[in-house]
Amino acid sequence: MENSKTFSLASGNVNSNEFNLAADIVKKLIKTPDNDELLHLYGFYKQATVGDNNQPAPGFLDFKGKSKHNAWLECKGITVFDSEIKYITYVNELIKKYGINN
Repeated sequence: MENSKTFSLASGNVNSNEFNLAADIVKKLIKTPDNDELLHLYGFYKQATVGDNNQPAPGFLDFKGKSKHNAWLECKGITVFDSEIKYITYVNELIKKYGINN
């Protein structure tokens, strides 16, 4: 059954449990997000879990790796807290757009 109900942050605060819940829920979307949406998710997720991207750029012909690397670089300087908020907010947008499976 389709469900487009989003989830909210407890008391407006985010914690790792809510972030992890969002990471699990995004896997239940009825439709797979497009590449740009997946790259946004990837960038916010990596920034929240690893921090700033200090990794060397992938090889010239590694187009997928370069896209992911650049998505993460776009989040440089965003705090863990803000990255988690952005990730959760974006997951909620995707839930509204695609719905989730129960």
